[in-house]
Amino acid sequence: MTEERDTGSGAPAGTGRRRTRRLPWRTALAAAGGLAMLLAFPGWSLPPLAVLGPAALALAVRGQRARSGAWLGLVCGLAFFVPLLSWTGIYVGAFPWLALAVSQALFLALLGAAGAAVSGLRLWPLWTAALWVADEALRGRLPLGGFPWGRLGLSQTDGAFLSLAAYGGVPLVSFAVALTGTLLAAALLALARVRRAAGGGATRGPALRTAAALVAAVLAVPLLGALAWTPLPGPSLTAGGPTRTVAVIQGDVPEAGLEFNARRRAVLDNHVQQTVQLAAAVAAGDQAQPDLVVWPENSSDIDPYRNADAARQISRAAEAIGAPILVGAVVEGPGRYLSNTGIVWDPETGPGDTYVKRHPVPLAEYVPARGFFRFFSDKVDLVRRDFAHGTEVGVLDVGGAPVGDVICFEVVYDSLVADTVRAGAGMLVVQTNNATFGYTDESEQQLAASRLRAVEFGRTVVVAATSGISAVVAPDGSLARRSELFTPAVFVEDVAQRDSTTVAERLGAAPEWVLTALGAGAVLAVAAPALRRRQRARRAAR
Repeated sequence: MTEERDTGSGAPAGTGRRRTRRLPWRTALAAAGGLAMLLAFPGWSLPPLAVLGPAALALAVRGQRARSGAWLGLVCGLAFFVPLLSWTGIYVGAFPWLALAVSQALFLALLGAAGAAVSGLRLWPLWTAALWVADEALRGRLPLGGFPWGRLGLSQTDGAFLSLAAYGGVPLVSFAVALTGTLLAAALLALARVRRAAGGGATRGPALRTAAALVAAVLAVPLLGALAWTPLPGPSLTAGGPTRTVAVIQGDVPEAGLEFNARRRAVLDNHVQQTVQLAAAVAAGDQAQPDLVVWPENSSDIDPYRNADAARQISRAAEAIGAPILVGAVVEGPGRYLSNTGIVWDPETGPGDTYVKRHPVPLAEYVPARGFFRFFSDKVDLVRRDFAHGTEVGVLDVGGAPVGDVICFEVVYDSLVADTVRAGAGMLVVQTNNATFGYTDESEQQLAASRLRAVEFGRTVVVAATSGISAVVAPDGSLARRSELFTPAVFVEDVAQRDSTTVAERLGAAPEWVLTALGAGAVLAVAAPALRRRQRARRAAR
């Protein structure tokens, strides 16, 4: 099973002093890998660089003990997550930001340890790539429902790897990126062996063939992704089903930051005013009559069920435009809770069907164990009341369109979006409020997730944001329309209501679980013999 003898933890025999001497350059290499992944994500938007992260970490942990691998994984994680998640601390200070970044980096420490353990196995690039998926699966579920932000697949908004979302979702895209990286690492090691064997004809031939095969494998993965585009939907918004004319309203907020909702009536008025102006443009023949209108999350932080004036303003907008509006509202109840709610507001009958956000953000929309977390930061008290967890899938009939509603960060949770499509969504709507993150890369990173979802399910995705970025994403992940930050915007587009199913939709979480099992099995293949050896050694010592 192994390429070389190990010391019980995936490391070849060697002195501790030699390993210590090598650790500084390995640490630098791991940090470089984290920075390469950062550059792949929106903000820098260089998706091909994502493969360098797994490549660098694989080279850094190769032949190391699990303990050293954990350190190198932590370094890689910190170099990646600390800058990637800097938007989380823009208005609440450094502690929450760094605490979140460190917590996510600890998962990469676990990955580094596991990668070091399996690095002596045959086919180690495959097992290591599978471990990336396993690590992301764990990080996306634990703790408190997980935080699947910054997965490798979410960096691939363009290029060959993006197509693979239609066959296995974000996990398969992450696997393809990681496998390309680990194969690249193996190819570099093989080329180094060719160089060392330059003077020996007997060994040079096999080394050269191995290196050539690995280089071919590196190129094969993105080539397969490029070929996978052939049967997938293109950039057309209207192909594939009956169309509905959709209007997206970005009303903007008075100011960026946590206090955007201190003037919540102004936010509501902004969205009403933009809708009324659209109605005037429709009457003048400058815009098409929409069948439905989409407002963002927090477009009415005044509960329209309890506040008659807020209800009148929303009704005024709906009557002016002559179409139902999907309103993002903060609603009182149930009980002591608030509910982050999408409400279908009909111009004739008023409020109708609703969707309540199923995954409110821990420590931002609700605070578990408030006393414990207050010990670390009093910022938790900015969340004065906890939001309820919705229980129903958000497929709503809005103007005859079966709209699948997900709210804000829910777009990065695979199961929440998959449930919505399976329940019959002909298009996806992401209602979001990014005003609390100012002029940071958060909006771009969230939009990237919407682009992956469009390809994964072959659906147009409409993003409605209070302050940007609002967008209309075609089924191939391309941007048909997009707004800028903190600028009012209105889009009107005909959108097909599609009922086709992708391979990813049919398989569900199966690719993630299969790849996770492969990675876990490789770790067990190393750990089980090592454990038996230790047990024999203990018995012999008695």
